[in-house]
Amino acid sequence: AWYPEVLQGSTMNIALLISTWQKLAPLSFMYVMVDSLNPNMLLLIGLFSALLGGWAGLNQTQTRKIMAFSSISHMGWLITTLVINPSLTSLTLLLYFTMTTTMFLLLHMTKTKTLLDLGPMGTYTPAMQLTTLLTMLSLGGLPPMTGFLPKWLIMKEMIMMNMLPLSTTLLLTSLPSLFFYVRVVYLTALTTAPTTTNTEHKWRLKTPNTMLLPFATMLALLSLPLTSMLFNTT
Repeated sequence: AWYPEVLQGSTMNIALLISTWQKLAPLSFMYVMVDSLNPNMLLLIGLFSALLGGWAGLNQTQTRKIMAFSSISHMGWLITTLVINPSLTSLTLLLYFTMTTTMFLLLHMTKTKTLLDLGPMGTYTPAMQLTTLLTMLSLGGLPPMTGFLPKWLIMKEMIMMNMLPLSTTLLLTSLPSLFFYVRVVYLTALTTAPTTTNTEHKWRLKTPNTMLLPFATMLALLSLPLTSMLFNTT
């Protein structure tokens, strides 16, 4: 499992590039060759990728490793989408890029490297704490966030193709991923009483500003009402 270790040893910006742009080449190749590949094999690979990403990310405490296993899990959904509806793959990939970019920007701006760093986030950046919480829920695919849109459309396509057992299994494999997303949300939402504590405080530097974050956040959280514009559901 080289991917989580590489992300763990990289900076947040490099980890963002690896988690997003690195997927373009293999997915483009698979998109072109999908008619020549065994669909059952691709569906099986997608199912195991979604299961492995969720299962291996359960006990992780490093945020970059959590995002790495999240990426592996989402890759399983992307491979599955290639088989059932290749045109839906582009939308799924675009939304994944948006949510992942937002999450890595938040982790980079708040210097959050481990789950322990999530606790004091609300004391000095409450807006980013709330944004991090909502972005994690979106990555988990919970409505009414943007992350629910690709899973909803994928399930709809699979049910229309009479793939009910596979769609149910794929949904069940996403439950471990949802568990560690909710775990991160829980740790992010924890607050402490306004009393003097003996704990060591983080060295606070000025939070860098970027114009990309507000735009990416809106797309990562509020794109569900745009479903009819993004994809023809009829």
